[in-house]
Amino acid sequence: MSISPDPVPASFKSRLVQVVLLFAKLGAIGFGGPAVTIAMMQDEVVVRRKWLSQEQFLDLVGTTNLIPGPNATEIAIHVGYLRAGWPGLLLSGIGFIVPAALITGAIAWAYARYGALPQLAPFLQGIKPAVLAVIVAALWRMGKAAAKSWKLVALGAAVAVASLAGVNEILALFAGGILGMFWLQADRLRALLRRPPGMGLLGLAAPLWPLAQVAWPAVAASAEVSLWDLWLFFLKIGSVMYGSGYVLVAFLQGGLVEELGWLSQQQLLDAIAAGQLTPGPLLSTATFVGYLLRGLPGAALATIAVFLPSFVFVAALSRILPRFRRSPWAAAFLDAINICSIGLMAAVSIELGLATLSSWPAVGIALLAAVAALRWKVGSAWLVLGGAIAGWLAYGLF
Repeated sequence: MSISPDPVPASFKSRLVQVVLLFAKLGAIGFGGPAVTIAMMQDEVVVRRKWLSQEQFLDLVGTTNLIPGPNATEIAIHVGYLRAGWPGLLLSGIGFIVPAALITGAIAWAYARYGALPQLAPFLQGIKPAVLAVIVAALWRMGKAAAKSWKLVALGAAVAVASLAGVNEILALFAGGILGMFWLQADRLRALLRRPPGMGLLGLAAPLWPLAQVAWPAVAASAEVSLWDLWLFFLKIGSVMYGSGYVLVAFLQGGLVEELGWLSQQQLLDAIAAGQLTPGPLLSTATFVGYLLRGLPGAALATIAVFLPSFVFVAALSRILPRFRRSPWAAAFLDAINICSIGLMAAVSIELGLATLSSWPAVGIALLAAVAALRWKVGSAWLVLGGAIAGWLAYGLF
């Protein structure tokens, strides 16, 4: 199956407006991290608007896990490309990023002025169990599409268990994809191994060639916080950061605090908290850091730098992905990556559930939201809003 921009000519401008409005909305309500925003995208793009099939969306989830950068942002960018071509690629990403960056920038201004973060705990305590239900609903829908055979089910379960046991998520994803490819194509593998030496190896390496297209720039740090140094630091992070936005924490701790000394430990913790308080991608933490270090110009440059590589990688991926499904080996690799991605999301859901469902109000909010999502197909935006109100009623008033 080929994935390419939608060829239907109907009202290109309206498609572009739809893309921008959708991802601006998701960027404004996507509390809870990448697993939540991906689940919301699945609900909006596949279930409600039917822009993509479940299999197409799963292909995007799987392949964006193979390239550096924030997965949810890259999925948004790629959906924009499929819906509205190159303008859609650019504007969907901007629409998704800007709301979080503006909110984070406002929080950074208040923090710099008053020295404290706003108190939003009651709302977040209600939002978290609601978005957990959003993830579970999306996992159920995507899992049914991805589980094409018992082998894939077993592979996804194994990756989930490995992730919960502490195995690095990128290692689990790549190992699961490669082993799954061989397992699903066992008959072809035996045939390849019977060929003359060298010929079989070319066939096995074919599905992995896109990974060689990614360049990872390195940058030398400087003790002085200039705008140029700030730009290079966050450009490097955006270029080499694999996995979810939470990997950003390790990069910032090692770079900003330990190596460069640009921020104190407390300032970094406050910056990360600001990124978690706001909707959209967690990488909007870069906006907070940039503002603390160099004001408004620093916030703007840090935000652009950390997200810019994602646009470049997705533009390259858009030319590669349609070729994957044409090869039996590449298709098997993609099927394995897709179910492994579902396994990783399931592991994240379990961890979020253990951390979130720590009180009876949280359990009640999660159950009600799950029923609303699965039984009545209530939209994710309404679930988030309802969770916030329920959290305010349960934790803020009493």
